[in-house]
Amino acid sequence: MFIGENIKILRKRKGKSQEEVSTALGLNRSTYSGYENNIAQPNLENILQISKYYGLSIEELITKDFTTFKEVDWRIMTDRATHRMKGSELRILASIVSLTNDELIEVIPEKASAGYTSGFSDPEYFTDFPTLSLPFLSKHKKYRAFPVQGDSMPPVSQGSIVVGEYIQDWTSMKAGQQFILVTKSEGIVFKSIGLSPEKPGLLTLISSNLNYQPYEIPFSELLEAWKFVCYVSRELPEIVPDDQSLLHSIRTLQMDVKQLLHRK
Repeated sequence: MFIGENIKILRKRKGKSQEEVSTALGLNRSTYSGYENNIAQPNLENILQISKYYGLSIEELITKDFTTFKEVDWRIMTDRATHRMKGSELRILASIVSLTNDELIEVIPEKASAGYTSGFSDPEYFTDFPTLSLPFLSKHKKYRAFPVQGDSMPPVSQGSIVVGEYIQDWTSMKAGQQFILVTKSEGIVFKSIGLSPEKPGLLTLISSNLNYQPYEIPFSELLEAWKFVCYVSRELPEIVPDDQSLLHSIRTLQMDVKQLLHRK
């Protein structure tokens, strides 16, 4: 592995000190310095954190020898990442069509969602999956439906189905929007996203349930991105009244109390 020299070169290209990088990674400086000087090897968790920090895949971080890189090599690696984010490289999207050649919305069953990351490019994976038709969606875009697991994105609850529009160009994703993301390590996740110009290779994943902390993943972890368009649920979402509704309710209650007192 070339990780020691690689992270030293990456840090210098980023114009950061060891103190700044170690703080960002949640490590003490001496531990991080040991990694750069090949005194110690980072464990898998720390390698993942370092790769996220620099917006690289683990494979690039540990197998490339950055000491041999010229500026053209850095540009090639950056351009390759850009092409992948824009969808310029080949991405296989298997799909099911009707007898009239219309795109159908495949519904991924909950039991099959765990195998989606390995089967999503194989048309046979979708054989016998249920489909649905939503006439208010565009016929010129590709949609797919995924099961919701957990309680991290209220009002969408466990057991609901979220429908997403396929996003070929990941650079079109905007902060604050909700996406169904297919990732290498976490499978299918449904989150709002955050983006930072200081971390161009990273996505921040944000839950609407405040009990869940935001976390970051590198774009290199992405396999597919589907922009949330609607959801299907058997349950009505909990209605949370706004300030105006609460004020109106209080005034109505006050008037009712006054009327009761006046009758007495």
